[in-house]
Amino acid sequence: MLLAGDVGGTKTALALFEARGASLVPVSEAELASREFPGLEAAVARFLAGGPEVAIEAACFGVAGPVVEGRCAATNLPWELDEPGLAAAIPAGRVRLLNDLAATAHGVLGLPRTVLATLQAGVSRPGSMALIAPGTGLGEALLVWDGARHVVVGSEGGHADYAPRGELEAELLAALRREHGHVSWERVVSGPGLTALYRFLRARAGAPEPPWLAARLVREDPAAVVTEAALAGEDPVCARALDVFVAALGAEAGNLALKALALGGVFVGGGIAPRIRAKLEDGAFVAAFRDKGRFAPLLASIPVHVVLEPRAALLGAARVASGLLSASG
Repeated sequence: MLLAGDVGGTKTALALFEARGASLVPVSEAELASREFPGLEAAVARFLAGGPEVAIEAACFGVAGPVVEGRCAATNLPWELDEPGLAAAIPAGRVRLLNDLAATAHGVLGLPRTVLATLQAGVSRPGSMALIAPGTGLGEALLVWDGARHVVVGSEGGHADYAPRGELEAELLAALRREHGHVSWERVVSGPGLTALYRFLRARAGAPEPPWLAARLVREDPAAVVTEAALAGEDPVCARALDVFVAALGAEAGNLALKALALGGVFVGGGIAPRIRAKLEDGAFVAAFRDKGRFAPLLASIPVHVVLEPRAALLGAARVASGLLSASG
């Protein structure tokens, strides 16, 4: 049996897969609130206790954080993970830790076109690809073409310096710098980033917050509330925040495409993108993606797709776990 996991700052998805020939068949699956557990070992123990006892031959976990020499301190969780410790605790024959976007990239490589929404058709050709995914944080990964296949390379590019593209974003940068010191792309292009954008624009406009909106922001996930109010046209400040968010996401996706020379395509993943698909398709994202001066024609030729499959990271982790099993065999 194979164990796969997608470990995020908000939730941890776990699943058991059985290898049947060339196919990986899901046997059981659960989604747990990450902060209810002191570590991944406890979350895995809870998951496995919910079913019959099984022998785990190999396991792979995508984790939101940098993985160095088989160890990872999660970026948005107080968890420290290492492969030998997990292998002993589960127990499992072999364990691999990956950056969560690297796991998603492995999953993307196996997705059918039916779970992709095209934002820009571009030119179909072989070449390196890139993945960007806003969620609790901002993840990025490269899929480097070596002439025969794509090699997945993890990245922490979401923590690179944020670059404003106009006077409004320059004001935003100054406000965020006063609060955080260093301001990364993740401070803007993520769920908490969207909330920060809304707060900044509300203060800048000097407009009172509607009571119904204030009540929802206290009770519910603020980023989800801002998104829903923006898409429904219920509040102009929420709508403006989502506009700025989408343009910033497009700009950083274009930056990533240039750095990776992602002629094979750019994928937009994560939990937020499918929920704002209509907004991503209205042209603002693509305009910001292409707005690279002399390289605008090159950016216009790169295919861009939204990943609609919510389990891409989990499926990618299962693929890697299956590879571990094959290697040990």
